[in-house]
Amino acid sequence: MGRTRIVVAVVGVLVVTVYAALLAVQQLVLDPLAAVPGTSLGAIHAHLERQGFDVRGDVVAVLVTASIGVALAIVVATVTLRRRVEPHFVIAWMLGIIAAGAVPFFIAGFQLGMDVADGYGVSGGAHTVWAGVLFVTSAVALVAIPVVLVFGERRRALRTTSTTLVA
Repeated sequence: MGRTRIVVAVVGVLVVTVYAALLAVQQLVLDPLAAVPGTSLGAIHAHLERQGFDVRGDVVAVLVTASIGVALAIVVATVTLRRRVEPHFVIAWMLGIIAAGAVPFFIAGFQLGMDVADGYGVSGGAHTVWAGVLFVTSAVALVAIPVVLVFGERRRALRTTSTTLVA
């Protein structure tokens, strides 16, 4: 059981990290390039800087936003490992972080995304399919939380019952 907890915690942190990385890449690279096709990212940044937008501040804000989820996942992994929490609770916590990731993803879109929209006169919405992928991932994680908890508790109850019958 101890090894399972470690694997679940590490995989949870890795999955949250992948989500956070895609959040950052989507907001900082993919979306601006899709909003202004045929223009390099450097040219987009230079154009925005000339118009007075704080591109560096936008980049830092998005990276900090993405990093918060990873930090939360590390804290959850550490605390749940130290307290020997059942693996299904760890999974539920990690799914909760991913589900909640839709909110900071949406908010992060207002950083560089709004500057690109204002600087180039394009729509402020998402310009790539990856935004949808992140939102759907968050929705699936939200739906999965009660499923994981119910099945995890059922498994634990069956394990407790079988241990009691053997004794």
